[in-house]
Amino acid sequence: MTVRIGIIGTGAIGRDHARRIKQVLAGGRIVALTDVNRSLARAVRADIAPDAAIYATGEELIAAGDVDAVLVTSWGATHEQYVLASIAAGKPCFCEKPLATTAEGAKRIVEAETAFGRRLVQVGFMRRYDAGYVALKEAIARHTGAPILVHAAHRNPSVPEAYVTPMAIHDTLIHEIDVLRWLLDDDYVSARVHYPRNAARAHAKLRDPQVVVLETRKGVLIDVEIFVNCHYGYDIQCEIVGEDGIARLPEPMAIEMRLGAKLQNAILTDWKDRFVVAYDVELQDFLKAAAGGTAAGPSSWDGYVAAITSDACVAAQESAGAAVAITMPDKPSLYS
Repeated sequence: MTVRIGIIGTGAIGRDHARRIKQVLAGGRIVALTDVNRSLARAVRADIAPDAAIYATGEELIAAGDVDAVLVTSWGATHEQYVLASIAAGKPCFCEKPLATTAEGAKRIVEAETAFGRRLVQVGFMRRYDAGYVALKEAIARHTGAPILVHAAHRNPSVPEAYVTPMAIHDTLIHEIDVLRWLLDDDYVSARVHYPRNAARAHAKLRDPQVVVLETRKGVLIDVEIFVNCHYGYDIQCEIVGEDGIARLPEPMAIEMRLGAKLQNAILTDWKDRFVVAYDVELQDFLKAAAGGTAAGPSSWDGYVAAITSDACVAAQESAGAAVAITMPDKPSLYS
């Protein structure tokens, strides 16, 4: 079955998903587009999906009879309304993170999906589909023994002045929040944030770097360095310290060179290049599930848990190093 896809939001990530559906993946066809900037939707239609209809609103696209499934890649504040509309229409929905901009919004999505009685939502936490993280999860299960400590880092070359301190959690750490919970099969119980001196390249509205310390229900202690003006490249690190050994996330494949009396290999500078294959695999997973009228992968519940944790981490940014408790509600049976 070919799943007829409608895309809400045709900016950078929406356009890139449209490209992979058309050129890389199997089982999907783009039939509908919408964006508040109509010219972006027209450009995607002209370049990638010439037969797609352009709708005035996301709600009209969702209601269209020839749309089987929906991709929500619009501005984060609009995600909740479009995901809720997709659930009400009974249509599988792939939503880029965040699922909603507040934990209450994510909770409303969980409640709507639970009331519907079938999983319809996949959240775009693509790291679960990255080959390195998949191998790391297998190493934890088979070799290192029970995890005790996790050391991680999320470094970015630079960010614009519009990027402010809480965004280090909601836009950056959110990926570690999800993937570490998945790696450890564990939930968080507290969060702390510590700040070293500000880096010289950090602008006036941003504390950078910062270190987030999370504790899990099983007693694992996690430290994550967030450094979004590191200058040298886009660098994702993760090391699991277990009872029997240590496992580390592999570096992206790169050619090692001997040049100018130096041994060197290139470091990526763009997050889209680092996780391009993971994006392909996650969206193929969505198309496969959507063909059966359901969703796979990271769920609304995962998005809700990430939102609860994010809110606690933002509160911890202002707590002068004191721990902020993280309390999780009971998980509905739909997500068991």
